[in-house]
Amino acid sequence: MTMEDSTKVKSDLVQIARLALSEKTDDVRLFVARLVRQYRGSEPALAEQLDNYLRTIAPSGASSFMRKESPPAQRSKAGEATAVPVDDESRLSLLKIFNEGPDYPKPLLDASVEQPLAQLLRERKQIKKLAGLGLHPTKSSVFVGAPGVGKTITARWIAAQLGVPLLVLDLTAVMSSLLGKSGANIRAALDYAKRIPCVLFLDEIDAIAKRRSDESDIGELKRLVTVILQEVDEWPPTGLLLAATNHPELIDPALWRRFDLVVDFKSPDATTIEAAINRFLGPDTLKFEKWVETLSYAFQKQSFSDIERDINRLRRTLALGGGTPQKLVEDVVTHKVTELGRAEQIEFALLLDSQTSLSQRSIHEITGVSRDTIRKHRKADSAAASRSRTRTTA
Repeated sequence: MTMEDSTKVKSDLVQIARLALSEKTDDVRLFVARLVRQYRGSEPALAEQLDNYLRTIAPSGASSFMRKESPPAQRSKAGEATAVPVDDESRLSLLKIFNEGPDYPKPLLDASVEQPLAQLLRERKQIKKLAGLGLHPTKSSVFVGAPGVGKTITARWIAAQLGVPLLVLDLTAVMSSLLGKSGANIRAALDYAKRIPCVLFLDEIDAIAKRRSDESDIGELKRLVTVILQEVDEWPPTGLLLAATNHPELIDPALWRRFDLVVDFKSPDATTIEAAINRFLGPDTLKFEKWVETLSYAFQKQSFSDIERDINRLRRTLALGGGTPQKLVEDVVTHKVTELGRAEQIEFALLLDSQTSLSQRSIHEITGVSRDTIRKHRKADSAAASRSRTRTTA
């Protein structure tokens, strides 16, 4: 068993123990059903044993077998109630539904991302005007970027701006253990999304739309690519189809041509990182005001989700009396500086020297940059500034 497999097994054990000790019987059965599908290929004996328990041990106090409460029915474009589709085997809903209000916060985005999204929203809000000119709005877009850069949050914000629910395809439910059923599940989910006012979001689309030249995939997955291609081609202009991927190199090339818009979510720049830090600090912003630039440098190359996690940990520690703002920032910086290259460490040391009251000894302990190096660069910067003033005076 690999380390990754061992970690997954431990995680599964913790999850099922938590559900069992919380006496969430229905959730335990649903989780075991997922394990059956997960291990059916790699551990068939284990999967069969788990499946037998599901079929022979009746849920206590339950009148139905392995059923999960479905999300409330949505209204079709004609105003009729329509039930959310489920997988026939597990009874899991194929779609997760998010209904955000108009006050859902705007995600922090780079200018290169904001511009195409603003255009997309303008088009979607003026469909009738475009139709009068014989034009269709952007009906599909794929978001590309590393985990944590805001792809999913952006999809939720777009749906909120348009005043419609966001439907997220649940791959756990869609990927049925029955041969040929996964494609039918995807068609059912997408057909449902076509009938109601909504934004449909296909997260991790590379999992179901891999290159058909990948010999490691079975025919079932290759057929899913064909299903996705057909659905994107036939997507109605009355709806918006969004997708996201962390691995664009895995996606079948034919799919790229089907999407009207490709949006590249880059790692946040310094300005955006500062804005993120101020937002995540919330009511503690003033306490860390003079350290924001330092934190911004420490968090370079980090995703929004990583920054939010670290800032929240910092705030919790402060709230529980775990140190002063300066000491907490120093701890964050000391941890993050090891991820920087040598040139970046020197630049960071000079920033700390000019922007903080830390001694050069403390800066050396934090960054590993010697005091001689700091003094040498400080003299060089002072000389350069002096020459610049002399030229300006002349």
